[in-house]
Amino acid sequence: MASTTTEGKGLLLKADPIATTFRDEVKASLAVCPRLPKLVGILATSSAPSRSYAEFTKKQCAELGVNFVLKVTGAAVSTDLGEGEGVEEAIIEANEDESVDGIMIVSPFKDVEGLHVKFHYNLYHNIRFIKPSSLLSSVSPSPPTLTALESDQPPAGTVKSIIPCTPLAIVKCLEYVRVYNTILPYGDRAYGKIITVINRSEVVGRPLAALLSNDGARVFSVDIDSIQEYTKRPRVNGSTESEATRRYHPRHVVRPSNLTLQECLAQSDVVVSAVPSVAYKVKTEWLKDGCVCLNVASEKNFEKDVREKLLATTDIPAPHDRLRLQQYTQASAAPSQ
Repeated sequence: MASTTTEGKGLLLKADPIATTFRDEVKASLAVCPRLPKLVGILATSSAPSRSYAEFTKKQCAELGVNFVLKVTGAAVSTDLGEGEGVEEAIIEANEDESVDGIMIVSPFKDVEGLHVKFHYNLYHNIRFIKPSSLLSSVSPSPPTLTALESDQPPAGTVKSIIPCTPLAIVKCLEYVRVYNTILPYGDRAYGKIITVINRSEVVGRPLAALLSNDGARVFSVDIDSIQEYTKRPRVNGSTESEATRRYHPRHVVRPSNLTLQECLAQSDVVVSAVPSVAYKVKTEWLKDGCVCLNVASEKNFEKDVREKLLATTDIPAPHDRLRLQQYTQASAAPSQ
C-alpha cells in the first residue's frame, strides 16, 4: 500500500493502489473486447484546470487502450467564443455516431449529472441490477424489495446499473480502508457509520449521499444554506409504533436536519469534502478522532494538521463506466433468449 506515515499522525493514502485493481480489470476486459470502446470528451471552456483534466483523461485512456477523442469547441478554441458555446451541437453529433460508447463534458456548465435517465432513476431508487433490454423501454424498473442480496454479483440475465464515476470512486476508497463491513449483507455494509458529505452538488455530493445511505450509512449532506439527513433507517419516536413501520425503507429518505456542521463532524466516522474553493477549510478541531477524510475537490479542503486524523484521496475510474456502457449496448441489441 502506498502510504506515508509519521509517528503520532494518521495515514495519508494515495489513490494509485486503489485504482490499480480497476485499471487491471479494464485491461483484462479490453483484451477480449471485439471493439475498443470510444469515449468522446467535449471541452468548451477556457479553464486551464479543465484542459489539464481533459489531457489527463486522454493519457489515462491511451494507457488502458480506450479510444478517447477530444472535441474542442467554444471558448476552448478562441476567446472570441463563449464559454460552453457549441456543446449542444457536439453532444448531438456524438450521440448520432454509433461508434461512440460514451460522452463526457469535461467541465459541466450546469450542475447536472449526465446520466441516462434510467441510471439516474435507479441511483435514487436503490435499483442496483437491470436487464440490458430495459434501457430500450420507457417504463421505469420495479422498486427494490427489502430482501437482502447475497452479493454484489448481478443475478442471471442482469447487469449492474451505471453509477456516476466520482461517487463510485469514493465508495471504492471507503471499501479499501474497510469502512464498509464485508461480513454484512450487500447493500447494508455501511451500517452503523455516520458520514458527512460537504457540498450537495448534482454531480458528486447528492448522488454520493444517496449511494452511502442506500448502503446503510447515516449521511449528513451539507450545503451552503442547509443540512439534510439521508438514511434508510426509519425514525422511531415511540414504543407504540407498529413493527411494520420499523422496517428499513427500500431506499433512502431525505429529512431536514437541525444540526450544525460542527455537530455533524463531531460524530462522523467519515468526512467527504468537495468544495471548489481555495478559501474553504474543514476545521481539524471539529473532526472526530480516528475519522476518515476524503478530499474530492481540486483544492485542499482540509487544514494542514488534518493528518492527526486519517486522510484518503480518490481517483476517477471513468473508462470503467465507458466499457460497461459498450457492453450493455451490445447486450440490449442482442436477441432475447
